[in-house]
Amino acid sequence: MTPRPRRGDGEPDGTGGADTDPGDSRPADALDAPTGPDAEAGPDRRRRAGPSATVPPRVAADEPLAVIATGPAGAARRDVLAALLDVPPPTVPMPDDSYLVTRYAPEPTRVAFVPGYRQPHAYAIDVLAAGPAFPRPPRRVELHLPAPLLRHVALVGAPDTDGLGVAGTRVLREAAGRGGAVLVVVSADQVFTGAELELLSEAARADLAVFFVVTPGTTGWHGDVAPAATAPATTAPTDDPDPADEPAATGGRPVAGGSPSDPVGLAVQTQRAALLAVVPELAAASWFPFRPADVRALRRALVVWAAEEGPRRLATAAPAAPHRTVPVAPDAHGRDWAGGLDRQARAHAQRIRQHLSLELAHIHLRAVQEIVFGPGCVGLPRLLDREVHALSQLATAECDRAVDRMVRDTGAEVFGAPPDDAAYRRMCAAVRSVLAGQRADRSLERVLLVTSAGDLTEVTGAGALAALDGHPGAPRAAVLPPVAVAVAGGCYLHFWGPGSTDPGGARSWLQHVLRELDRELQREISHRVEAVRRALGVVLAEAVDHGILLT
Repeated sequence: MTPRPRRGDGEPDGTGGADTDPGDSRPADALDAPTGPDAEAGPDRRRRAGPSATVPPRVAADEPLAVIATGPAGAARRDVLAALLDVPPPTVPMPDDSYLVTRYAPEPTRVAFVPGYRQPHAYAIDVLAAGPAFPRPPRRVELHLPAPLLRHVALVGAPDTDGLGVAGTRVLREAAGRGGAVLVVVSADQVFTGAELELLSEAARADLAVFFVVTPGTTGWHGDVAPAATAPATTAPTDDPDPADEPAATGGRPVAGGSPSDPVGLAVQTQRAALLAVVPELAAASWFPFRPADVRALRRALVVWAAEEGPRRLATAAPAAPHRTVPVAPDAHGRDWAGGLDRQARAHAQRIRQHLSLELAHIHLRAVQEIVFGPGCVGLPRLLDREVHALSQLATAECDRAVDRMVRDTGAEVFGAPPDDAAYRRMCAAVRSVLAGQRADRSLERVLLVTSAGDLTEVTGAGALAALDGHPGAPRAAVLPPVAVAVAGGCYLHFWGPGSTDPGGARSWLQHVLRELDRELQREISHRVEAVRRALGVVLAEAVDHGILLT
């Protein structure tokens, strides 16, 4: 793998050579405070720095708040998370290709969710205890701690941005969109790559709150200056309450101190100027130098954001509507709504199948490039698992949109007008009830696993589905369970073992896997759309017979 460029090594991507902002002569500790023209506007205004025309659909009101911690390898991201949680760094596991989800709990616990298993695997929180050996990396590790910060917001550690690729970036973007905030950790001598700049630009356009933390580089903060030589922040009395417990009282601005020539401030200003030269939309983002013994300003900023974002999300919740009678159209018996539903279902299934086939072709191209020009065969399972993770999310979203259109369009045909939100939710609940009562040979709650032989096997059940979430959010309100595909542990063992370094054999195995996936996903999509068509037909047929929506 190509070594990551660092500041002073030629400055690729046009970001490393940016000069420090000459007009920003604040002390180093003052850089802990929000910077830019909106510094006095508060977090609620700062998080809307991007253009509103590209804001994605609103996040569900019950979606839990989360801060997604991301950044390049070697930036001490685990140390930052451990300092925020006030635990030793070894307590915070950061497995490769896994998401770390930290939530509040009175007692510390740690569990791993591994694709292919229906139950999570618990192992001791004690840093000296040996955990279980998994045949493949978990999709996520959940860490529960009694940290005050976790009472306000969950912290999610994402994999290193260096190895995310196209698919991993899509998964990270989806998780950040639901969480609402991104914490970017970068060292003083690292340079943002083009992919990272694009990810940050998308975060700005998506109206996400973005926080930056700059850690010491390989030689300290600046030149030969070691981290211990930096000027310490002016701290508050030791008997002050923790800012995570009193966000409203302490605010988000730390006490200033130090000197304008402090190398800590120079490092933060340099990184900020380099980023803004390419992504000016993040001018209002907050920047913090990392000091393990004093992260109160960063913790306070996260709590303030959560305190404002939580009520804002709750305010978007649809009000509870009274139960009312929804009559069918007077001429509903004479309308060919059933034939229209059948034609619409076939069209949606065909469109989704074509989209997934095209995406599988793109996966094949990226995987071959990884085999030939990347780490080779040993990195194929990791790449393929990221790709099928993103493919699963794409297929799930496509199916959800198809079901939404089928329910709304056919409901408008039967009831004479598009159903309102309350009627739509009642129709979806009725369809789910019919699906749950049907006995089918093919379960909708199934996980497809790629085996070392290149074939597909399946594991069914809600627990198996839950093991594939990188960052689980609010309970799904959609009609269908998610589409789920993962790489089994045997594939990792196969390509990590001796005798698996043949690029030709790896490409042949990859082609066979993608053909099997294409064939199985074609059947899966057809089965799902057909099951919804039949269930929705039952609900609407009963409504036409009785003259009203029965649920």
